[in-house]
Amino acid sequence: MPILVRAFAWLLAAAVTFATLGPPSLRPHSDLGQDGEHALAFILVGLAFGLAYRQRRLSVAAVAVVLIGLLELMQLWAPGRHARLEDFLVDAGTACIGFAVAAAIDWVMTRFRAGSALTS
Repeated sequence: MPILVRAFAWLLAAAVTFATLGPPSLRPHSDLGQDGEHALAFILVGLAFGLAYRQRRLSVAAVAVVLIGLLELMQLWAPGRHARLEDFLVDAGTACIGFAVAAAIDWVMTRFRAGSALTS
């Protein structure tokens, strides 16, 4: 199961990278607006990586924030793209929220397992 979660996390990261640096015409659009689309994409990235790398969640989150910053800077060289501080703040912040949600899920599951072990 962990290998599937890790594969999903990396595929999601690749999709977000393509949407960020690829041609603007190929980027998916929704009714959420630019900030909403960014928030949804990066909260899912944070959640996926937070579940995929449970033992190293804090260091993976730190690396993710750095890589999100680099991804934003790489837009300076991508035709039709622009790097904005607001995008970085939304992306990094929501990725961190995704990591926090993954930690909360782990905490709840640990408590649930401990409670069910006591009743057995």
